[in-house]
Amino acid sequence: MSVRADKLLADNSTLSRKQAAAAIRAGRVTADGTVLRSGDQKLVSETVLTLDGEPLTTRAHLYVMMNKPKGVLSVSDAPGRQTAVDLLPADLRRRGMFPAGRLDLNSTGFLLLTDDGVFAHQLLAPKKHVPKTYRVMLDTPVTKQMQQGFAEGVTLADETLCRPAQLEYRAEEPCVAWVTLHEGRYHQIKRMFGIFGAGVNELHRVRIGDLMLDESLKPGECRLLTPQELELLRNKSVQ
Repeated sequence: MSVRADKLLADNSTLSRKQAAAAIRAGRVTADGTVLRSGDQKLVSETVLTLDGEPLTTRAHLYVMMNKPKGVLSVSDAPGRQTAVDLLPADLRRRGMFPAGRLDLNSTGFLLLTDDGVFAHQLLAPKKHVPKTYRVMLDTPVTKQMQQGFAEGVTLADETLCRPAQLEYRAEEPCVAWVTLHEGRYHQIKRMFGIFGAGVNELHRVRIGDLMLDESLKPGECRLLTPQELELLRNKSVQ
């Protein structure tokens, strides 16, 4: 299917349609290596575009795995604050990108960013109960009481009942907990451990569904999901 060059550029960048047309007229855009001059030129959606020499990813939707660092907001836009979207490289930055789910400001790890609202809704829908696993650094050792409480479902201080969760730890690292949740409430893990008098020093998400965070990604780095990885998440979102 063919589409106007200015629309294809706008759909795959942060430029508006008007800005895209102006960039093309200024000779800042190439299509398959040829400089474009007119925004109404018809291109196929698989055309390789560059803007100011930087390649753009021309796909219907993007699905990006990020290792979120501390101090970065899990939102699309926050004037004066750094967001996860701000960390996207130029070739993965386009209008409509947003985090599918959130991590607290000082929490780190696996954050999924996309511009596919339908997919994100299916993945985040409460009735899907897509599991998420976190590595948690505590200020006190894990106890059997904590494990039993998490398995039964913790009642928070405001009387909110959390669904049963998995809590694991290793004897050689008693202050490191591995928690798998099947729901997402505000500061849930911190509040759950707080019921047992434990404080959370660090929180790092390592898995969404059956997909593990790529350990080669340094804090702030990201990459596109492979088709196989995307399929793992799709399988969870349709169950």
